[in-house]
Amino acid sequence: MQASEFDEIAFFKGIERSGVRALLIGRRALVVLGLPVLTADYDFWIHVDDIALFNAAAESFGLLPTHTPEEARQRGRYVLQNDETVDVLVARSLTAADGGRLAFDELWLRRRSVSLEEGVSVSIPSLDDLIATKRVRPRPKDLEDIRLLEALRGVEPE
Repeated sequence: MQASEFDEIAFFKGIERSGVRALLIGRRALVVLGLPVLTADYDFWIHVDDIALFNAAAESFGLLPTHTPEEARQRGRYVLQNDETVDVLVARSLTAADGGRLAFDELWLRRRSVSLEEGVSVSIPSLDDLIATKRVRPRPKDLEDIRLLEALRGVEPE
């Protein structure tokens, strides 16, 4: 299998233009913020009603869903993949390890838009909300990411 020439900027532009309520989360959001972390995939939390729109935006990049929209709603997540991987969370809400609740609609209202280049931006959770997403299943790398985000929060106004 030959690797595709995946155009990240075009991918983000396609998502933005589709009208999907999509939040970039995970380590790729940290990369967008300029933090020095490595990641091989993309993680999005999208509105449960926007699965078909998100899939349509990703289809032009050869990304195929592992589950139908109905199955994804029941599971709360699915994957879009080819030689790239996009993990897609579609739950209405999550519960963090500390018992805190995160609701997509609330995070969407507090989102930040980060410009990647002229005419292309990506939506990410606020810094506090991004930290909270890292607390859902805090693995060692998530704890390190939280440390970096808290340092960034101390430097950058929210």
